[in-house]
Amino acid sequence: MTGKQHFEEIKTLLGESGTYYLIAVDMNAEYSYLNKHYAEIFKPIHGNLIGEHYAVTIHEDDRQICQTVSELAFRYPDSVFPATLRKHDGKGGFIITRWEYKAIFDDAGTPAGIFCLGHDITELVQVSGELDQIKSKHSHSIRRHVANLMGLGKLIQDGTRLEDIQDAAKMIVESATSLDGVIRELR
Repeated sequence: MTGKQHFEEIKTLLGESGTYYLIAVDMNAEYSYLNKHYAEIFKPIHGNLIGEHYAVTIHEDDRQICQTVSELAFRYPDSVFPATLRKHDGKGGFIITRWEYKAIFDDAGTPAGIFCLGHDITELVQVSGELDQIKSKHSHSIRRHVANLMGLGKLIQDGTRLEDIQDAAKMIVESATSLDGVIRELR
């Protein structure tokens, strides 16, 4: 089965998808196919994309990624290659997308273009960033109490006066209580 035949089967399966983007770009780097979902999202921003250069939708810094991944797809035609790309959202921002690229060859084995299957990962990236911030905040909170406990333990080890050791023990209980509060907040 040729690349074109594979693509036709995939178009039948995903042409009406409401989740996945399916596009094809010809050897002139122009859109030759857009599934319904891709057209619904990007046509209002860029107009009719069929016949337009693919780069019109992509963040300038990501265009080299497209080039590199396309070259890999033609060099290794039995493989699929991933790419994460930012697409203009029409509001000054970007829709972050994840793609898989596959080269298309005609019946004679001549390169005919690239087809790409993708989806929007903007929300996933945003949530991941928020989780990283929360993780960092909690890590800092926990680490602060652990550092206090370690320092107080050192004071006890080096302490010679009973009064200093009792003060350190009191601060250990306070710090451990605060740490317990932080841990309970995490649940």
